[in-house]
Amino acid sequence: MTRRSLLARIGAQEDLNFLLTNRIPRRLATRFMGWLSPIEQPLVRGVSLRLWRTFCDVDLSDAADHHFRSLHHAFTRALKPGSRPADPDPDVLASPSDAIVGACGRVEDGRLYQAKGMPYRIEELVGDAALAAPFREGSFVTLRLTAAMYHRFHAPHDLTVETMRYISGDTWNVNPIALKRVERLFCRNERAPILTRLDRGGHELLIVPVAAILVASMRFTFVDVGQHIRTGGSREIPCSAHIVKGEEMGWFEHGSTIILFAPKGFELLAETGQEIRAGQALMRMPA
Repeated sequence: MTRRSLLARIGAQEDLNFLLTNRIPRRLATRFMGWLSPIEQPLVRGVSLRLWRTFCDVDLSDAADHHFRSLHHAFTRALKPGSRPADPDPDVLASPSDAIVGACGRVEDGRLYQAKGMPYRIEELVGDAALAAPFREGSFVTLRLTAAMYHRFHAPHDLTVETMRYISGDTWNVNPIALKRVERLFCRNERAPILTRLDRGGHELLIVPVAAILVASMRFTFVDVGQHIRTGGSREIPCSAHIVKGEEMGWFEHGSTIILFAPKGFELLAETGQEIRAGQALMRMPA
């Protein structure tokens, strides 16, 4: 096979992937998943779990439960105690989730990249210039959770949650193919910027969970937003909660993305394309 024909085949596969995962009624598909996944009827549960495990490389060996009541129960599974220990180094920020590092690097005058040649601005992502200001020259890491991964996320260090914004939006797929084709994709999707302050050094840290297609909801352990955060639309949600390193902060009800921002001076310890687990070293604080 010539190089040209190989590239043509790859391009055709990407076109098909993009069409199947984005050129469908995304909101309808997401609502359908929200309805289907909690069904505990044995036949529905069995078929949906079997399809999920057939098409995704799922490892359930460290799950706390061995029997799942529904597809939702499996997606949002808790793990056995000690399965994701947080890095004990007090100068290290731990990864909040299992993920593939989709992008990482420096924020340059408020600009960063979702993929090569596809920039966006942090102010647009978080919907507030004042909230974005401490991170305009900082560092960022984009963590992509696939459908097969553990879907809960945890505190990267001992911290206090100071505020959370909910920004309603679309549900584009956040896979690499879509990120190369849809400009400012993260700024279009539903998201919830969480501003925190680290106990160590008083540094601010911004954690931005981003929803995607089939993410029926985002849930948070540190604030009561009812059954669905979507109820009430875009808004600022007052909260004040202290969370220790490695403690659970919430979960997605399907795979999605977390973008973490640190101020200038933090050292990146992750690389683009790296597969990482919750608790592993992600950044180092300034000396």
